[in-house]
Amino acid sequence: MADVKVKRRKEGDPWIVLATLALSLFGLVMVFSASYYSALSKTGSPYTYLRSDFMFIVLGWILFIFCANVDFHFWKALAWPALGVGIVLLLLIFTPLAITLNNATRWLDFKIITVMPGEVIKSSLIFFLAYYYGDDPYKVRSLKSNLPVLGITALCFLLIYKQPNLSTAGTVVILVLAMMFIAGLQLYWIVGAAALGVGAFVVIVLSPAGRYMLTRVQTFFDPFKDMLGSGYQVVQALLALGSGGVLGKGLGKGVQKMLYLPEAESDFIFAIIGEELGYVGCLALMFAYLFLIWRCFKVCIKAPDRFGMLLASGISLHLAIQVILNIAVVSASFFPTGIVLPFISLGGNAMLLFLAEMGILYNISKHSIDIQQLAAAEA
Repeated sequence: MADVKVKRRKEGDPWIVLATLALSLFGLVMVFSASYYSALSKTGSPYTYLRSDFMFIVLGWILFIFCANVDFHFWKALAWPALGVGIVLLLLIFTPLAITLNNATRWLDFKIITVMPGEVIKSSLIFFLAYYYGDDPYKVRSLKSNLPVLGITALCFLLIYKQPNLSTAGTVVILVLAMMFIAGLQLYWIVGAAALGVGAFVVIVLSPAGRYMLTRVQTFFDPFKDMLGSGYQVVQALLALGSGGVLGKGLGKGVQKMLYLPEAESDFIFAIIGEELGYVGCLALMFAYLFLIWRCFKVCIKAPDRFGMLLASGISLHLAIQVILNIAVVSASFFPTGIVLPFISLGGNAMLLFLAEMGILYNISKHSIDIQQLAAAEA
């Protein structure tokens, strides 16, 4: 990308702010609706999860404002430290700090806050890859230069897979490969990596250690085969989506959240949206996401330098991948797995990280280049 002197704009893309704010406020409403009975059953108060989600949204918007007002080049200096912190957190999963829930060890208890290293490492890798490939457009075409990235990615995959959390591990690989492709990696490398990934997935599923994943694959092909066992959550989600019809039962009037659908306020909140707001509500939410993702990728195209382009691309890809996978899982279009819906699902780690990333993206948009003026100047 040519070196261009860009006059700093006073404001970035306001649509990014408005769309993010609308999604986070809608998420707050839906978390309260989806968690009402679950919170009442577990804590004795229907407002427990609402208060938690509200607190994280407020903290997340404080992070958004901070990141929106810090020049995005500042994050270059934190690329290696961020990666180091992410890997250290993954390693801490194998210490007494770890929390095991539902036969998975994916959280760290620091008393003040619970941290999910699998979420943190995704943001860490975005910073690192934007920095690593940000200065030299030909670096990504060198196998020698790519080996450190491939090694780091393999390490992260292994540490996350051992939790076990194959979905997050797979998301990390997809995110890294997508950013490398945008950085200039030849397509045949991506195709080869995809083929290798499919082969590795088959080996993992068929191995004794991957028995839990084999169950999920079988559930994907026929969730109704074991409706009260492995297919229970997917079946309940489909019942919620189907019973909502076109216009839904009305906000707060859903049935599946009454302790029928596990994780109704987090990973499967899209099913509650479908039940209460219907096909129209789901479609409106997907259009809101598409609009935000479109604005995000516009920032990538108009970024003032290669680092900004890659950083904005990584954030945009992170958002898009999470949205696609979550909706695919809830609608039984993908293997059942734990992926949060950005800005909507209950989850403090994801909320803080996504709002911080949107703040960074907004800051990059402040430095946007006018493509038409640039083309005219170069002509």
